[in-house]
Amino acid sequence: MAKIAPLFTALLSGLLFGAGLILADMTNPGRVLNFLDVAGTFDPTLAFVMGGAIAVYTPLYWLGIRRAKPLAESKFDLPTLRRVEPRLIGGSVLFGIGWGLAGVCPGPALVVAGAGVQPVALFSAAMVGGMGLFEAVEALRVRVRRSAAQHEVVPQHFAPSTVDS
Repeated sequence: MAKIAPLFTALLSGLLFGAGLILADMTNPGRVLNFLDVAGTFDPTLAFVMGGAIAVYTPLYWLGIRRAKPLAESKFDLPTLRRVEPRLIGGSVLFGIGWGLAGVCPGPALVVAGAGVQPVALFSAAMVGGMGLFEAVEALRVRVRRSAAQHEVVPQHFAPSTVDS
């Protein structure tokens, strides 16, 4: 029973998020592409959706982290990294390029793929494949690092030789 509450909370959150995306028409790639087309058919709807999400999220976040623990978990799982790294910048650029080309990002893509829309289902499959590839590369990277650390030769420091050269 203890594990059901987080799963139910995640399911409910996902359904609410998906319904919000559908209601705001953010599952329509044309709406997103028009937001990005500032010199042509610009549509500011996405900015209002983002602004509304930030207006709801920000006060709830600050209220939530004041609690000793979350409602449906034993502890908070907050990011610990506080600096911008090249990998973050690269991932952001890759995300932006994909978003600009396809007109969808991961959340709306999964909602639309669930409805069976063919091009977005293909995008979602490629996205999930990319996530799997990332996880595989990360696991390999960690294994290589651990192996290198285990086989690292520690240089021996000797006292100066007393033998004349």
